[in-house]
Amino acid sequence: MASGHRARPRVKRAAAVDLLYFALLCSVLIFVHELGHFVCAKIFGVKVLTFSIGFGPRVLRLRGRETEYCVALLPLGGFVKMLEENRQEAVLPEDRKRTFESQALWKRVIIVMAGPAMNVLFPVLLYFAVFIGETRFVPPTVGVVLPGHPAEGRLVPGDRILEVDGERVSTFAELHRIVAKSPNQELRLKVFRNKTHVEVTVVPEEKVVQKPLEIVDRVGEIGIRPSRPAAVVGVSRPDSPAFRAGLRTFDVVTEVRGTPVKTFADLELALEESRGATVPVTYLRPVTVPRALGGLAELAVYESGVAALTPESGHGDLLARTGIEPADLYVAEVPEGSAEWDAELRPGDRITEVDGVEVTAWSTFVERLFAAPDRPHVITWQRSGQRKSGTIELRREDWIDEYGQHRPRFYLRASNWSPMVAEPFVDSPSAFQFALESAIDETYDVIRFIVVGIVRIMEGKVSISTLGGPITVYDVIGEEGAKGVSYFVWAMAVISINLGLINLLPIPVLDGGHLLFFTFEAVLRRPLPLRVREIASLVGLVVLIGLMGIAFKNDVERRWDVIQGQFKELVG
Repeated sequence: MASGHRARPRVKRAAAVDLLYFALLCSVLIFVHELGHFVCAKIFGVKVLTFSIGFGPRVLRLRGRETEYCVALLPLGGFVKMLEENRQEAVLPEDRKRTFESQALWKRVIIVMAGPAMNVLFPVLLYFAVFIGETRFVPPTVGVVLPGHPAEGRLVPGDRILEVDGERVSTFAELHRIVAKSPNQELRLKVFRNKTHVEVTVVPEEKVVQKPLEIVDRVGEIGIRPSRPAAVVGVSRPDSPAFRAGLRTFDVVTEVRGTPVKTFADLELALEESRGATVPVTYLRPVTVPRALGGLAELAVYESGVAALTPESGHGDLLARTGIEPADLYVAEVPEGSAEWDAELRPGDRITEVDGVEVTAWSTFVERLFAAPDRPHVITWQRSGQRKSGTIELRREDWIDEYGQHRPRFYLRASNWSPMVAEPFVDSPSAFQFALESAIDETYDVIRFIVVGIVRIMEGKVSISTLGGPITVYDVIGEEGAKGVSYFVWAMAVISINLGLINLLPIPVLDGGHLLFFTFEAVLRRPLPLRVREIASLVGLVVLIGLMGIAFKNDVERRWDVIQGQFKELVG
């Protein structure tokens, strides 16, 4: 009883905080929108009578030289009232050149466009504030070269990429952005390798990325990763020196002759220096804890051990001399009842082929399967030196996404375990440029996504039930605000773009409706009759109220349980 009473104030405070976030979001975005109209009107000499944030009873009112500045109780809208010629109010002769209607058409277009434009440009500032806070970056060092990709045979692990087409890069993010924007275009890389500089040319392959709403991106990829494999070993042959010494697949080597090792490359170097002598190898072995926490979690603990490893003499590679190789191609987990389990694939097996074609990395194995996800595949593996094979089909799940589109999704149930060791972080000397470019790219992606979403609704490919209203905004803002400031800012940016683009819809009473009137005026070379504009505005208001009603209905249907719970906590 006591604990329940203590929990109630916390829930109330959470709801109150959500309301505060919601009010802050609405106030800021409406202020930004109306500020665009206000500033441009002032620049062109239009007399502004009222600048108001919110509707309803006014809680704050300031009187300027000719403009009244107001903050109202309900932060769900706002307006900039300019001097206009209408039937209700007379305009003094000295102010007739300062009315909105007296301005040239291009000036009126700019004044109307300024509000939505501010909502679309404001996110660039918001995203910039998020990205500029990123101070630690992964360096442009090659950790892994994926087989079958353009970088194979041209770049090697350990390469430090200094320049791309003469442009200096200091982080992996900068390198990734350049490569992504250059599919099928030759790139000249300046690389630091083995204490010397080399020139490398590579042509990024085009990769098709399928996104929601049938959006397709075509990006460049060269097939490198920034982190190196950890010193996790795979031991496939029971007659190998490593197996006889007591090493097993997925052992994590930590020391060789007392020298710490972190990456598999460190392990290779340490064993190469042994020259056939017996060396002590310290390792950690992950051991699964059955029914950890009463079956609530999957848990493994490390058991330490030491092995006396005697590599075979000769000049062969590490695998031939010790039986040790990276654990990348070894299966770590196979859920019972899966297609992989039914094909008799088991943890510890080493994948060798897919459909009769050799694979040299887990990434290649996955790519081959997902290249034709809806058909059976024959996979081949090794177990204790014996060759085995079986047929599997990727698990398929058909689902309807949040936009009402039917989408198939395929899963590979078997998984590997190949942890990576990240390179030491670096500071970016071009943090400002990185933040600005990232902010512009992010804003562009959101704008494109929203525009395509509106088009898909008009095409009937996306259900109108996906529309969200104030309750959805309230819920999203509360969730993101609870995660931290950066998440709140991120959500604010998306909603700001939504607000700007929706205002551009050609519906009278919205900014887009005014632009539609201006288009007719430009074609007819005279303004539409006032009566026509009034009727169109009334129709637009009805349409807008209808859309808001649909959005509100969708909100209530999706969040009814949450709404009930929060309402009871607020009034209880």
